[in-house]
Amino acid sequence: MIQVGITGGIGSGKTTVCLLFQTLGIPIYDADAAAKRLMTKDPELKKQITVMFGEEAYVDAELNRVLISKLVFGNKHLLDQLNNLVHPAVAQDTEKWIIGQKAPYVIKEAALLIESGSYNKLDKLIVISAPEELRIQRVMDRNQITRAEVQARIQNQLPEAKKLEMADYIILNDGENTLLPQVLTIHRALLKLAATS
Repeated sequence: MIQVGITGGIGSGKTTVCLLFQTLGIPIYDADAAAKRLMTKDPELKKQITVMFGEEAYVDAELNRVLISKLVFGNKHLLDQLNNLVHPAVAQDTEKWIIGQKAPYVIKEAALLIESGSYNKLDKLIVISAPEELRIQRVMDRNQITRAEVQARIQNQLPEAKKLEMADYIILNDGENTLLPQVLTIHRALLKLAATS
């Protein structure tokens, strides 16, 4: 089974593109959603996060997202430490998930696919590209946060140009190029690849 990654900067449209692949019958592993689930449900990971951030990291057995976000988005070192705890747990969870799939290829969607190094375990990489100003506006509208908060998150991600250098396929989500034809072209290429491997 071919393993494909989808990534892109915050606000690039990963979720929208994944929904299109999903309608084509392709299973999607949402690494960011899995990370949130594991940070609340995985006892070992919870213990490590509590050691790092203290007892206030959890409120009523739920991750204190407001506190954690405030602490890590202004502190690259702390964010890296948190990612070093979460990424291995997500990698294990991904492997378990893949075993249960019955498709020619599967997609793992993650914002930090390249930064975490987990793209190395994948066969192909799709990068979604969108102009930074459009991405900022999308995230401000979606999350009801300020421009400065979005820019702080962008600063913690690899620049888009670097991601594009590593891409096997690029999807342009600039509001002008239609997504479905781009997705269908990649889908056909991946089906062909899966049939010959």
